[in-house]
Amino acid sequence: MSTSYHLQVVSLDGLDFEGEVQKIMLRTIDGDVEILARHTNYCTAIGMGTAKVTMADGQERKAACIGGMISVMNGEVRVLPTTWEWSEDIDVERAKAAKEKAEELLKNQHLDKEAKVRAEAKLYRALVRIGSSGKEL
Repeated sequence: MSTSYHLQVVSLDGLDFEGEVQKIMLRTIDGDVEILARHTNYCTAIGMGTAKVTMADGQERKAACIGGMISVMNGEVRVLPTTWEWSEDIDVERAKAAKEKAEELLKNQHLDKEAKVRAEAKLYRALVRIGSSGKEL
């Protein structure tokens, strides 16, 4: 029995990955999900968090994965994220600057509800990118 399957990751930037993997774990809107070989057909929306991909050779790679959909159909797994950034490609300094900017915005007591929600989302995205990078704050 095969323990690997074909994974395709296509973000708005194009094809981010295509190849054989043992598993992928990522955050969906319902919580963390791990997809192994022979997973039942499945489709759901992706949340915001660190995706962990175990390659066919056992090597683990991490990525910041934000929004989109994951689909498992007849053994083919497709991840269609809004944002997918491999840990080694994350500009940590830029993410830290975005975090600080969002934190400053949130200190403003006069923000309307919509502006506050946007600032909180920016802060969370920055934290996901920093956490996915594997580098310390």
